Amino acid sequence: MKRTQLYLDEAMARTLAALSRQKGTTVSELVRESVREKYMSRKEMDKVSLARQLSGIWKRRRDLKDVDGIIRRLRKGTRLKRLGIG
Repeated sequence: MKRTQLYLDEAMARTLAALSRQKGTTVSELVRESVREKYMSRKEMDKVSLARQLSGIWKRRRDLKDVDGIIRRLRKGTRLKRLGIG
């Protein structure tokens, strides 16, 4: 499991705390359950459609002259060098 931190307004925090006591579970489990139901249901996520919508999203950008160079710099890591391998 990956740890994360959320900021909730007071009303949300009170509601989740009360619900967790009522159900005998943790606030974390309530949040995970909500995320699963809302964002991870198969009917909600159409990856092919999403990929089609995102394809070419930077195509008309005029401020990016050297896209290949920018991407190469972003991908270039220093891990191997730090480990003394590269």
